[in-house]
Amino acid sequence: MRFGLFIPQGWRQDLTGIEPRDHWAVMSGLAKHADDGDVFDSIWVYDHFHAVPEPNGEATHEAWSLINAYAATTSRVKLGQMCTCMAYRNPAYLAKVAATADVISGGRVQMGIGAGWYEHEWRAYGYGFPTAGERLGMLDEGVQIFKQLWTNGVATLDGKHYQVDGAQLSPLPLQVDGPPLWIAGGGEKKTLRIAAEHAQYTNFDGHPEVFTHKSQVLRQHCEAIGRPFEEITRSSNFNVVIGENQAEVDDRMAWVEEHLSLTVPAKAPEVAEEFRNGVLVGTPEQLVEKLRDLERLGMTYAITYFAEAAYDRSGIELFEREVVPALR
Repeated sequence: MRFGLFIPQGWRQDLTGIEPRDHWAVMSGLAKHADDGDVFDSIWVYDHFHAVPEPNGEATHEAWSLINAYAATTSRVKLGQMCTCMAYRNPAYLAKVAATADVISGGRVQMGIGAGWYEHEWRAYGYGFPTAGERLGMLDEGVQIFKQLWTNGVATLDGKHYQVDGAQLSPLPLQVDGPPLWIAGGGEKKTLRIAAEHAQYTNFDGHPEVFTHKSQVLRQHCEAIGRPFEEITRSSNFNVVIGENQAEVDDRMAWVEEHLSLTVPAKAPEVAEEFRNGVLVGTPEQLVEKLRDLERLGMTYAITYFAEAAYDRSGIELFEREVVPALR
C-alpha cells in the first residue's frame, strides 16, 4: 500500500490562528518532512477558493500555485490535487500549467481531476453553476484535451463545452503521455465511466461497503469497454485521528471540535461527528487492521489528512512509525 499526505492550506480551517506571513513556512515545512522521509509517496492539496464547512473568509491558498511551489522545493514526493475542478480553468490552459509544473518538478506531477461541487464558490467567482450532467460533460471533454496535448503537443476539439483549434503545447510534460490522471468521484453512470476510459487512478469513498460497491461499478464499466480493471489503482481519502491509546484518540478528537469552534462554531459538532465516524480513527493497531481489510478489497493507495498537522506533527509521526511499516 502507498500513502499520500494532504498539506494544510487553510481550506478546512487548518491554518486558523497562524499569521499569513507564516503560512508558507508551515506548509513547506510539512512538505519537506514528507519529502525527506520515505513514508509518503505523494503530497496533496485541495482545489478550492472558499473555506469549508462554510465560506467564512478563512485562508484558502490556490492549488496550482502551491503545486508549482512544491515542485521547486521538494525532490522526491509526487505532487497531486484532490481534486482539480475542470471548469475552474480552461482545459488547454490547465494542461499547459500542469506540463510546466511537471518540468519544474522533474516529472512528479499527478493530475487529480473532477467535475466540481462547491456551488457557493462557483457562483461567487462568476462560473455560474451548471447542472451535474453539464459539469461531467466538461470533465469528459477536458480530459480528452489533456490527452491530446500531453501526447501530441497539439489539440483540436469541437465539443459541446470546449472548443480548441490547433492548441499547441511545448515542451511536453516529462512524463510520457503526461501526468497520471486521478479521476475523483463515485458517480456511477458518468464519473466512473470516464474513469474507466481515461484514469490511471480513481478516488472514491473509503468506507468498506461503499468502496466495494463503487469498485464493482468501475469493473463493469471497464468490462464494457474492454479495459483490464486491474490497470486502475483505486485510492481513497481518509481523515486520520490516531493516538497511542483510546484516551489519546479521544483527546485528539476533542481538539478537532474545539479548534473548529473557533471559526465555525455552528458547524463544529457536525464536522467533528464526521471525523468520529471516519474509517481511520483509533490506535495504530486498529488503523493497521482497518487498512489491511481495505487492501483486501483493492484499496491500495491511502491519502491521509491530519486536521492538526499545522500545529502538531505527533499524529503524523505516530502514523509513520507504527502504521505504515505494517502495510509494506
